[in-house]
Formats: sequence, structure tokens, C-alpha cells
Amino acid sequence: MTGIQRGLHGQIVETMAQRILSGQIPQGATINVPDLQADLGVSLTAVREALKVLTAKGLVDARQKRGTFVRPRSDWHLLDADMIRWHLDDDVRPELLEELHEVRGIVEPAAARLAALRAEESHLVALDKALESMASATDDRAAVAADLAFHRALLVATGNELLTKMEVIMETGLADRDRLVHKLKPSDDPVPSHRRVVDAVRAHDPSAAELAMRELLAKAAEDLTEVRKSGRRR
Repeated sequence: MTGIQRGLHGQIVETMAQRILSGQIPQGATINVPDLQADLGVSLTAVREALKVLTAKGLVDARQKRGTFVRPRSDWHLLDADMIRWHLDDDVRPELLEELHEVRGIVEPAAARLAALRAEESHLVALDKALESMASATDDRAAVAADLAFHRALLVATGNELLTKMEVIMETGLADRDRLVHKLKPSDDPVPSHRRVVDAVRAHDPSAAELAMRELLAKAAEDLTEVRKSGRRR
């Protein structure tokens, strides 16, 4: 799943989503669509189209006689890529980075183990290419893209289609975390820790691959702690 389109439509969707996620429009509240239209200064059609997007993400619903209302948080599609990004934007829920790291700690060591058992030459080529991009990255954007490519390639190397889909969850949070860390520690070299994972996968050593990934994630946890202490965002 890709993010929503940017431009006016995307801005309207994001503004409405942020109001809901931040509690400005609380759970259970009825949304007065004409008032919202006037507040945003856009057409009624634009608001209704945005509400369709938010409905698909579990944020709102509409019922006869009740109108459009905010659904309970338990109904929200929290694993949706846009939902993760919206939570991270403007510190709506800063602890989400820690929760995403916990998810990575469950998924990625097991993924590295499976990759070591199942990886084919094409998977190793993709991992090597990601490492090369990581080593040659000259700015934050390139570094983030290379890191995402590496973790995506590792999931693909498991040969498990459902695990591969976990990239939707990983990518948004990982990209946000990478941007923060690269700003805080621009000289930190991520290649050696990632290369150890690839070397173990290439050697078809599942225990070593799992251990290398756990060590990589431990370093990532240290970086998150430093980011949190610094109090810095973008």
C-alpha cells in the first residue's frame, strides 16, 4: 500500500486525520461536514472525498440519522502506512517509534534466520546492492532509501509472502527513525552491522544471521535512546 496522493486532496485528508489522531475531534464525536468544509475553506466534494479515505482507514464512519462520526480507536487501521506516518508527524504519538522497534525486534531476527535458510542468489544480489547504496550515500535521503532497501530485501529473502508484507509497517517508522538518527549522528557508519547480517545469510548460518540482526537492532535501540534524550525532531 502506498501513501495517499499529495496535493490539495492529500492536505485535506492529512489535516482531518491529524485532528482526529490528536483528539481535537474526539472518538465518538459527530463531524459536522458543512462546518468542517467552511473551516477548511474547501469544497464540500473535497471534504466528502477525504472522508472516504478516512473511512477506509477506520477513522470515521457514517450512519443514517447519526451522520458522520469518529470511530473508536480500536477500529482504526493502525498498521496502515499513512496512519503510522500521521502518528509520527508533529509528535502526535512519539512513543510509536519505540513500539515499532519492538515489532522489529520480534520480526526481523526471525526474518534473518529464515533468509539464511532460504536466500537465493538474486536475494543476495539485492542485499549487496543495498549495502553498496548505503556505503555510497551522500545525504540523509539516500541513506534512508538504502536502509529501507536493505530491510525490504531481507524480508523478501525469507520467501514468506506475509513477512514481505510487513514492509508496509516497517518502512514508515524506519524511515522516520533513520532521519532522526542521521541528523543526530551523521558520521555513524551503518554498513558493518548490516554487512554482518548479509555475511551470515550468504553463509546459510541461521543462528549467526539472527544474532547479527539482534546486534543491529540493539544498536538501533541505543540510537533511539539518544534521539529521545536529545529531544530533537526533524
